[in-house]
Amino acid sequence: MQYKEMFNIENMNFADKIYIFDTTLRDGEQTPGVALTVDEKIQIAQKLNNLGVDKIEVGFPASSNGEIESARKINDLDLQSTLVGLARSLKNDIDAVLDSDLGYIHTFIGTSPLHRDFKLKKSKEEIIDSAVSAVEYAKDHGLTVEFSAEDATRTERDFLLEIFSQVSDAKADFLDVPDTVGVLTPLESRELITDLKNKLKTPISVHFHNDFGLATANSLAAIECGADQAHVTVNGLGERTGNCSLEELVMTLKVAYGIDLGLDTTRLYSLSNLVGRLTGVKMPVNKPIVGDNAFAHESGIHVHGILNNSSTYEPMSPEMVGHSRRIVLGKHTGANSLKSKLKEYHIDLNDDQFDSVFSQIKSLGDSGKCVTDDDLVSIAITELASARETPIIIKGMSISMGANVSPTATVKLEIDGVEKETAQTGVGPVDAALSAVRELIQEDIDMELEEYNLEAITGGTDALAEVFVVSSDSHGNKSTGRSTNQDIVMASILAVLDSINKLLLIQRTQ
Repeated sequence: MQYKEMFNIENMNFADKIYIFDTTLRDGEQTPGVALTVDEKIQIAQKLNNLGVDKIEVGFPASSNGEIESARKINDLDLQSTLVGLARSLKNDIDAVLDSDLGYIHTFIGTSPLHRDFKLKKSKEEIIDSAVSAVEYAKDHGLTVEFSAEDATRTERDFLLEIFSQVSDAKADFLDVPDTVGVLTPLESRELITDLKNKLKTPISVHFHNDFGLATANSLAAIECGADQAHVTVNGLGERTGNCSLEELVMTLKVAYGIDLGLDTTRLYSLSNLVGRLTGVKMPVNKPIVGDNAFAHESGIHVHGILNNSSTYEPMSPEMVGHSRRIVLGKHTGANSLKSKLKEYHIDLNDDQFDSVFSQIKSLGDSGKCVTDDDLVSIAITELASARETPIIIKGMSISMGANVSPTATVKLEIDGVEKETAQTGVGPVDAALSAVRELIQEDIDMELEEYNLEAITGGTDALAEVFVVSSDSHGNKSTGRSTNQDIVMASILAVLDSINKLLLIQRTQ
């Protein structure tokens, strides 16, 4: 679905061509705690190229020999995306980009009073001189040049226009406007870019940071006013709180504005996962577009709508970004959600069984637990198993324990309509309970517990326990038993009784 008609974007001043400049390998790597190897940079560059981004900033060659090596190796891949190297407005930095065999340079110098006075300690004239000299030197060596006025959004407007005019006269190919500390608002972004576009002929690029959570909104506002290019990073990585998010910008333009940049957006989710894994920066589950919950639904009302028409509660389909929809079960789950999930796993329950499973899901949700698909399958299978003829039924169980005293389990079973009860001790509560079961059934069946496997299906102290057992009888018959319960002891008893009942049914039909 597109919403172009809702926003009247025909009145906006979009550039004929909007370029996506990805700086994940440079600014994204400046995320605190992130350091990528050459091979990891290559993997990400290949993914970005396959996605179809226009430009990839591969690093800052002057900062290390490793940066030069990675730039050369990525350049050797002969990718379709244009490869870019960062450089300060210094001859040595520009030479490092040339040594990296790159054909596009992104050179910068601070222009705000804060940068002039406290970092560079240079006058306005010296700043302009350095910027123009860098652009001329780079152009003389055959490079495509993008010039950034670092901290542009805190630079006096007349000085910003002056330095941009001077580097434009020196034949800079792009003028970049960095919001270095993320202080812009969308309204200010719109006013600034409109002014620059009206007074300058060189294409305008924007590089916005996310300190107030506005990087994507500010970048969109700039594009609405004619910005020709936006700098982005995968997952919004970058210094401090990061940069404009690649996936958010691209999908907003595509879906909300109806502007298709020609990227293969079905690759966004896998790209996000790769970058998250290689950088160690895990995305919040509610991260737009690529988060685990981006297309997850629990509310019965929402799921009912989704199952009839996904657009009721999704602005785009998960397939557009290579993601997938999830129906999550919990306290807000509706009957339609549960039926959909059961159908997905080809589990057919009658009305009574369905009501029982539905009740268990709700109960687990009320206890604060999010029910996974594995939880549901185990609960449903246990419910199906309980519908078979069951010669032995558990009627009650209690455990008593004390310091330095072996646990005692008291178990009551109904065996062919007759109730029996006993108490046994053991090395632990499960062992005590199973000893009591063996004591009660010894007159009816001679069984041996050959395998016992316990697994917590999900994490946390309230996780569901799934017990799987294999039992055998004196006739050589074997049977499996399975049960799921929040109580490990009860899950163990039910699994063992499940297998014993199967053995008794086998014996009685032989």
